[in-house]
Amino acid sequence: MTRIRIFALCLVSTPLAAQQSTSIPTIPQIAVAAHGEVKVNPDRAAIQISVHTRAPTAAAAAAENARKQKAVIDALRALGLAANDISTVNYNVFPEQRYEANREPVLIGYNVTNTVHVEVKTLTLIGPVIDAALAKGANMVTSLQFLASNTENARREAITSAIRKARADADAAAQAAGGSIGGLLEINIGGYFTPPPRPMMEMQARAVSQDIATPIAPGEQTVSVDITTRWSFTAGAR
Repeated sequence: MTRIRIFALCLVSTPLAAQQSTSIPTIPQIAVAAHGEVKVNPDRAAIQISVHTRAPTAAAAAAENARKQKAVIDALRALGLAANDISTVNYNVFPEQRYEANREPVLIGYNVTNTVHVEVKTLTLIGPVIDAALAKGANMVTSLQFLASNTENARREAITSAIRKARADADAAAQAAGGSIGGLLEINIGGYFTPPPRPMMEMQARAVSQDIATPIAPGEQTVSVDITTRWSFTAGAR
Protein backbone atom coordinates (compact mmCIF):
# COMPACT_ATOMS: atom_id res chain seq x y z
CA MET A 1 0.00 0.00 0.00
CA THR A 2 1.36 3.42 -0.96
CA ARG A 3 1.54 6.05 1.75
CA ILE A 4 1.89 9.75 0.91
CA ARG A 5 2.65 12.60 3.28
CA ILE A 6 3.10 16.29 2.45
CA PHE A 7 4.84 18.38 5.05
CA ALA A 8 7.09 21.40 5.47
CA LEU A 9 10.52 21.13 7.01
CA CYS A 10 11.67 24.12 9.00
CA LEU A 11 15.23 24.38 10.33
CA VAL A 12 16.05 27.21 12.76
CA SER A 13 19.66 28.07 13.51
CA THR A 14 20.90 28.87 16.99
CA PRO A 15 21.26 32.65 17.52
CA LEU A 16 24.84 33.77 17.01
CA ALA A 17 24.21 36.72 19.33
CA ALA A 18 21.48 37.87 21.62
CA GLN A 19 20.47 40.62 19.16
CA GLN A 20 20.16 38.45 16.00
CA SER A 21 18.88 35.08 14.74
CA THR A 22 18.83 33.41 11.33
CA SER A 23 16.21 30.95 10.06
CA ILE A 24 16.15 28.81 6.95
CA PRO A 25 12.97 29.09 4.88
CA THR A 26 10.57 26.18 5.08
CA ILE A 27 11.03 23.43 2.49
CA PRO A 28 7.73 21.80 1.51
CA GLN A 29 8.19 18.08 0.90
CA ILE A 30 6.25 15.03 -0.19
CA ALA A 31 7.05 11.68 1.48
CA VAL A 32 6.01 8.54 -0.34
CA ALA A 33 6.32 4.86 0.63
CA ALA A 34 6.09 2.28 -2.14
CA HIS A 35 6.31 -1.47 -2.70
CA GLY A 36 7.92 -3.28 -5.61
CA GLU A 37 7.91 -6.97 -6.45
CA VAL A 38 9.22 -9.25 -9.19
CA LYS A 39 8.35 -12.86 -10.01
CA VAL A 40 11.19 -15.35 -10.41
CA ASN A 41 11.21 -19.01 -11.43
CA PRO A 42 12.92 -21.40 -8.98
CA ASP A 43 15.71 -23.50 -10.46
CA ARG A 44 16.59 -25.74 -7.50
CA ALA A 45 15.14 -27.09 -4.27
CA ALA A 46 16.12 -28.10 -0.74
CA ILE A 47 14.38 -31.05 0.93
CA GLN A 48 14.69 -32.39 4.48
CA ILE A 49 14.12 -36.15 4.63
CA SER A 50 14.05 -38.17 7.86
CA VAL A 51 14.22 -41.82 8.86
CA HIS A 52 12.54 -42.56 12.18
CA THR A 53 12.95 -45.98 13.84
CA ARG A 54 11.85 -47.50 17.13
CA ALA A 55 13.21 -50.57 18.96
CA PRO A 56 13.43 -52.00 22.52
CA THR A 57 17.04 -50.79 22.85
CA ALA A 58 18.85 -47.70 21.66
CA ALA A 59 21.44 -49.81 19.86
CA ALA A 60 18.81 -51.75 17.94
CA ALA A 61 16.92 -48.58 16.96
CA ALA A 62 20.18 -46.94 15.84
CA ALA A 63 21.26 -49.98 13.84
CA GLU A 64 17.94 -50.20 11.99
CA ASN A 65 18.02 -46.45 11.37
CA ALA A 66 21.56 -46.60 9.98
CA ARG A 67 20.61 -49.41 7.60
CA LYS A 68 17.57 -47.56 6.26
CA GLN A 69 19.26 -44.19 6.01
CA LYS A 70 22.19 -45.70 4.11
CA ALA A 71 19.71 -47.26 1.68
CA VAL A 72 18.04 -43.85 1.26
CA ILE A 73 21.35 -42.10 0.59
CA ASP A 74 22.46 -44.81 -1.84
CA ALA A 75 19.17 -44.43 -3.73
CA LEU A 76 19.61 -40.65 -3.94
CA ARG A 77 23.18 -41.03 -5.17
CA ALA A 78 21.90 -43.46 -7.83
CA LEU A 79 19.64 -40.66 -9.10
CA GLY A 80 22.73 -38.54 -9.80
CA LEU A 81 23.01 -36.46 -6.62
CA ALA A 82 26.59 -35.71 -5.54
CA ALA A 83 27.92 -36.51 -2.09
CA ASN A 84 28.00 -32.82 -1.12
CA ASP A 85 24.32 -32.50 -2.09
CA ILE A 86 23.37 -34.66 0.90
CA SER A 87 24.22 -33.65 4.46
CA THR A 88 23.05 -34.73 7.92
CA VAL A 89 21.33 -31.88 9.77
CA ASN A 90 19.90 -33.71 12.78
CA TYR A 91 20.42 -36.99 14.65
CA ASN A 92 18.28 -37.63 17.71
CA VAL A 93 17.99 -40.57 20.15
CA PHE A 94 15.30 -40.43 22.82
CA PRO A 95 13.59 -42.94 25.13
CA GLU A 96 9.91 -43.78 24.96
CA GLN A 97 8.09 -44.29 28.26
CA ARG A 98 4.65 -45.47 29.29
CA TYR A 99 2.91 -43.47 31.98
CA GLU A 100 0.27 -44.88 34.31
CA ALA A 101 -1.50 -43.31 37.27
CA ASN A 102 0.30 -43.69 40.61
CA ARG A 103 3.19 -45.60 39.03
CA GLU A 104 6.71 -44.85 37.97
CA PRO A 105 7.19 -44.38 34.21
CA VAL A 106 8.10 -47.58 32.42
CA LEU A 107 10.74 -47.57 29.67
CA ILE A 108 9.30 -49.34 26.65
CA GLY A 109 11.76 -48.51 23.88
CA TYR A 110 13.96 -46.01 22.09
CA ASN A 111 13.39 -43.78 19.09
CA VAL A 112 16.05 -42.65 16.64
CA THR A 113 15.57 -39.93 14.01
CA ASN A 114 18.16 -39.15 11.35
CA THR A 115 17.44 -36.15 9.07
CA VAL A 116 19.34 -35.29 5.91
CA HIS A 117 19.26 -32.06 3.93
CA VAL A 118 19.13 -32.72 0.19
CA GLU A 119 20.01 -30.12 -2.45
CA VAL A 120 18.24 -30.87 -5.73
CA LYS A 121 19.64 -28.85 -8.64
CA THR A 122 17.23 -30.25 -11.24
CA LEU A 123 13.56 -29.58 -10.51
CA THR A 124 12.37 -32.65 -12.40
CA LEU A 125 14.22 -34.80 -9.85
CA ILE A 126 12.22 -33.59 -6.84
CA GLY A 127 9.43 -36.16 -7.21
CA PRO A 128 11.81 -39.06 -7.91
CA VAL A 129 13.98 -38.05 -4.92
CA ILE A 130 11.00 -38.12 -2.56
CA ASP A 131 9.72 -41.40 -3.97
CA ALA A 132 13.12 -43.09 -3.82
CA ALA A 133 13.64 -41.98 -0.22
CA LEU A 134 10.23 -43.25 0.90
CA ALA A 135 10.71 -46.54 -0.91
CA LYS A 136 14.01 -47.17 0.94
CA GLY A 137 12.76 -46.47 4.45
CA ALA A 138 12.38 -42.72 4.94
CA ASN A 139 9.10 -41.91 6.67
CA MET A 140 9.17 -38.14 7.13
CA VAL A 141 9.60 -35.30 4.62
CA THR A 142 9.51 -32.25 6.85
CA SER A 143 10.48 -29.39 4.52
CA LEU A 144 10.52 -28.51 0.83
CA GLN A 145 11.93 -25.15 -0.21
CA PHE A 146 12.19 -23.89 -3.78
CA LEU A 147 15.16 -21.62 -4.47
CA ALA A 148 16.09 -19.25 -7.27
CA SER A 149 19.62 -18.29 -8.26
CA ASN A 150 18.77 -14.85 -9.68
CA THR A 151 17.22 -13.19 -6.60
CA GLU A 152 19.78 -10.35 -6.54
CA ASN A 153 18.84 -9.24 -10.06
CA ALA A 154 15.16 -9.60 -9.14
CA ARG A 155 15.72 -7.47 -6.02
CA ARG A 156 17.19 -4.65 -8.10
CA GLU A 157 14.28 -4.85 -10.53
CA ALA A 158 11.89 -4.63 -7.57
CA ILE A 159 13.74 -1.55 -6.28
CA THR A 160 13.43 0.10 -9.71
CA SER A 161 9.71 -0.69 -9.82
CA ALA A 162 9.14 0.70 -6.32
CA ILE A 163 10.98 3.95 -7.06
CA ARG A 164 9.00 4.47 -10.27
CA LYS A 165 5.77 3.97 -8.32
CA ALA A 166 6.93 6.38 -5.62
CA ARG A 167 7.80 9.07 -8.19
CA ALA A 168 4.46 8.63 -9.98
CA ASP A 169 2.56 8.88 -6.69
CA ALA A 170 4.57 11.90 -5.57
CA ASP A 171 3.91 13.61 -8.91
CA ALA A 172 0.16 12.87 -8.64
CA ALA A 173 0.05 14.21 -5.07
CA ALA A 174 1.94 17.35 -6.05
CA GLN A 175 -0.41 18.08 -8.95
CA ALA A 176 -3.44 17.52 -6.72
CA ALA A 177 -1.93 20.00 -4.25
CA GLY A 178 -1.52 22.60 -7.00
CA GLY A 179 2.19 22.27 -7.61
CA SER A 180 4.90 19.94 -8.82
CA ILE A 181 7.64 17.78 -7.36
CA GLY A 182 11.21 18.99 -7.44
CA GLY A 183 14.36 17.03 -6.75
CA LEU A 184 14.65 13.77 -4.85
CA LEU A 185 15.79 14.37 -1.28
CA GLU A 186 16.02 10.87 0.16
CA ILE A 187 15.48 7.16 -0.57
CA ASN A 188 15.41 4.45 2.10
CA ILE A 189 15.45 0.86 0.84
CA GLY A 190 14.26 -1.86 3.17
CA GLY A 191 15.15 -5.54 3.15
CA TYR A 192 13.82 -7.87 0.50
CA PHE A 193 11.58 -10.85 1.12
CA THR A 194 11.19 -14.27 -0.44
CA PRO A 195 8.65 -16.93 0.50
CA PRO A 196 9.51 -19.17 3.49
CA PRO A 197 9.99 -22.94 3.10
CA ARG A 198 6.82 -24.91 2.49
CA PRO A 199 6.05 -27.17 5.48
CA MET A 200 5.12 -30.71 4.53
CA MET A 201 3.03 -33.20 6.46
CA GLU A 202 4.67 -36.44 7.55
CA MET A 203 4.69 -38.92 4.69
CA GLN A 204 4.53 -42.63 5.35
CA ALA A 205 6.64 -45.09 3.39
CA ARG A 206 4.68 -46.63 0.54
CA ALA A 207 5.11 -48.74 -2.54
CA VAL A 208 6.16 -46.48 -5.41
CA SER A 209 5.04 -47.10 -8.96
CA GLN A 210 7.82 -47.02 -11.52
CA ASP A 211 5.53 -45.10 -13.89
CA ILE A 212 4.09 -42.40 -11.61
CA ALA A 213 6.29 -40.05 -9.60
CA THR A 214 5.11 -37.70 -6.87
CA PRO A 215 3.89 -34.57 -8.72
CA ILE A 216 5.67 -31.37 -7.68
CA ALA A 217 4.76 -27.89 -8.98
CA PRO A 218 7.41 -25.27 -8.10
CA GLY A 219 5.37 -22.32 -9.40
CA GLU A 220 6.90 -18.84 -9.03
CA GLN A 221 8.53 -16.93 -6.21
CA THR A 222 7.93 -13.28 -5.41
CA VAL A 223 10.85 -11.06 -4.44
CA SER A 224 9.50 -7.88 -2.84
CA VAL A 225 11.07 -4.65 -1.59
CA ASP A 226 9.66 -1.73 0.43
CA ILE A 227 11.09 1.78 0.07
CA THR A 228 10.41 5.28 1.39
CA THR A 229 11.22 8.49 -0.49
CA ARG A 230 11.11 12.23 0.07
CA TRP A 231 10.72 14.79 -2.72
CA SER A 232 10.78 18.58 -2.64
CA PHE A 233 7.46 20.26 -3.48
CA THR A 234 7.11 23.43 -5.53
CA ALA A 235 3.84 25.31 -5.18
CA GLY A 236 2.14 26.81 -8.20
CA ALA A 237 1.13 25.56 -11.65
CA ARG A 238 3.52 23.36 -13.60
